[in-house]
Amino acid sequence: MATVYDLTREQLAERLAAWGEPPFRARQLWSQLWTRGATYDRMSDLSPALLERLAAELPLGVEVLDERSADRGATRKALLRLGGEHVVEAVLMGYPDRVTVCVSSQAGCAMGCTFCATGQMGLRSNLTAGEIAAQAVWARREAARLPPSTPRRLTNVVFMGMGEPLANERRVFAALGLLTGKDAFGLGARHVTLSTVGLAPGIRRLAEAHPQVGLAVSFHAASDELRSSLVPPNDRWPLADLEDAIAAWRAATRRRPSIEWALIDRVNDTDEQAELLAPIARRLHAHVNLIPLNPTPGYPVVGSSPARIRRFVGVLERAGVNVTVRDTRGRGIDAACGQLALEATVGSG
Repeated sequence: MATVYDLTREQLAERLAAWGEPPFRARQLWSQLWTRGATYDRMSDLSPALLERLAAELPLGVEVLDERSADRGATRKALLRLGGEHVVEAVLMGYPDRVTVCVSSQAGCAMGCTFCATGQMGLRSNLTAGEIAAQAVWARREAARLPPSTPRRLTNVVFMGMGEPLANERRVFAALGLLTGKDAFGLGARHVTLSTVGLAPGIRRLAEAHPQVGLAVSFHAASDELRSSLVPPNDRWPLADLEDAIAAWRAATRRRPSIEWALIDRVNDTDEQAELLAPIARRLHAHVNLIPLNPTPGYPVVGSSPARIRRFVGVLERAGVNVTVRDTRGRGIDAACGQLALEATVGSG
């Protein structure tokens, strides 16, 4: 089902003109949708008759099916139905200095990463550019409900939710245009980060299409044998090819990439893996972001213990690598990627 967020500004103007509305009405509606993130029932400057027709023929297409909160309300995870069809997740996270939303680019995922709940679902469908961007609009609206310990306004968007963004490249790039366009959502491109498991050609194209958008690459292993067992796309784009693509991205953008690493107990948290990772990170001038693994029902291995995390960090720091351990949010509300959607899918099966 087509939604209002799937229309370009020109298409929206054409639709309203066909309904007999004056040209300025499209400008009003576009601003309400993208700048304010308003729902139809909050658009007081439009007539009830027009709003009724919009709701019937061009719905917003964002329905909250379930919502859970943690961290005293600073973390909120929503299960959303987009376009009346696709069920995905978005997570809103408030920090003292920023508010970030993690958005999905696909319903499910075809990459098959063994420890990921979304990977266990398989790919259901690709989201449209409007459906992707609409998650950020939802977050802009909901940020005002966060506790006063946060800025209460959306500052960052990360493509780290369900799906592999570069496997839905055309629509994701279009969504990036909507999110960073001054005449649409208007978020600075440097406040947007795309995360990928390592589709090397897409990384190179991202540098051309959106050079100011940040890049995070999910490594999870620094040897091809282990990485292929955890991240199957490594068979097609092994570490050498991946490193070349990231280096080309960095040369084109002059930005620092991030290496994402989910720490799995006694699998990829060894001294050997840290020692293999260190020279890669140094060559790429990358920041390493370590993530204690959120457990998922379909993957029996657990996250690393605090002691093993400290040891892994120590090896990297002694090698001169910039490294942090991510603040794990929402573990008690199934905030790992895909968990809530997986529950919903299994429950409805």
